[in-house]
Amino acid sequence: MKKVTIMTEFKLFLKIKGAWILLIGIFLYGIGTGILAPMNAVYMRDEIGLSQIEIVSIFSISLLLNMVTTILIGIISDMIKRKKPLPIFACILCMTGLLIYMNAITYVETLIGMIFAVAPSGLIMGQFFAMARNHFMTIAPDIYEMAQIWLRAMLSVGFFTGLLVGANLYIIGNFKSVLWGNFLGYLTLFVVLIFYKEYVEPASISSVKGEAFSLVMLFALLLLACADSLRGLYLPLVVFQLFKEPQLMSYLWSIQAVFELLFMTVAGYWANKFGSKPVIIIGSLCALTTYILYSVNPPIWVFFLVQPLYSFFVSVLYGVAMGYVQRMFNTRIGFGSSLYVFLSQTAALIGYFLPFLIPGYHPRIFIIPSVLVCAAFILMFGLFIINRVRAKKDPHSIGAIG
Repeated sequence: MKKVTIMTEFKLFLKIKGAWILLIGIFLYGIGTGILAPMNAVYMRDEIGLSQIEIVSIFSISLLLNMVTTILIGIISDMIKRKKPLPIFACILCMTGLLIYMNAITYVETLIGMIFAVAPSGLIMGQFFAMARNHFMTIAPDIYEMAQIWLRAMLSVGFFTGLLVGANLYIIGNFKSVLWGNFLGYLTLFVVLIFYKEYVEPASISSVKGEAFSLVMLFALLLLACADSLRGLYLPLVVFQLFKEPQLMSYLWSIQAVFELLFMTVAGYWANKFGSKPVIIIGSLCALTTYILYSVNPPIWVFFLVQPLYSFFVSVLYGVAMGYVQRMFNTRIGFGSSLYVFLSQTAALIGYFLPFLIPGYHPRIFIIPSVLVCAAFILMFGLFIINRVRAKKDPHSIGAIG
């Protein structure tokens, strides 16, 4: 019966007017980011010749500007009737930045290129999902939550495709081909956004269940995102340090992305049935197991073996958790979507500095995300128990397990 329900809703999702162009757009965005992501830090180190401190500073400065841009646009976007011009303009800036970046030979040139290539990207992600959320809430309010998750899953499919394309581009034409592939990803997204018809009618939220604001949960999600961002930056460098083959990271992340497509649907339905917090707690345990295995300097087959386990955590963090944060701000769709991206960016900024506690690119770096996940788990599990106790004492108490 459950499979029938899932398939029925998925068929309804595919029939939503405009759903296909949103899927194509996010797929192309995923391809563009997936092509470059595993090799970006390696490119800075090996091709441009930057030090660890210079690499981290470039990522940090560009991300800091990204955070400021994302949250400011998130606040303003709810006052704007049409959001589509925002990601369109951001695509133009990102392409300009990539042109500068791929021709950079010094630290300053690399920094300028990354600022233009990265700073507007959070705006693209936040406002794209804000448009999509309003789109689905307007046309298909009964399945809009799963529609968002399937859209997010398509981002993983695009990312997976980009990883494979990037690995082969690197083999064929080295890093320059990878950078041009990233550029074409933004270019095709720009074209798709031009043709997308935005729904500007106010979405009905009367039947949409919101979430009680929880600063504890936001902080726990920030810790989990910090752990993931640290892995995202340093796992490619650790794998390259251990095995001397940069394309291995593309294959590793491609396995993760394949499983994300499956696990996002599963995690979404589990969240609808059991609540978001229990699913996020289970996902954090999967992440903790992965980080511990990373930190013991395992052979390459262990890195491949644990990827599906980590895929479930990523599916929860970027599918279930995204919807959870958005529901805290149901009446402010643009701000809610941007806030989640802002949390991810803040996590990345913090995650880049934490590894300075452990010099080099040794696998023991992953002790740090293990500690972060443990702290998040304690916060979430404690809040979960408190809400359970309150719910039993008073069925109408605020903050029950939604």
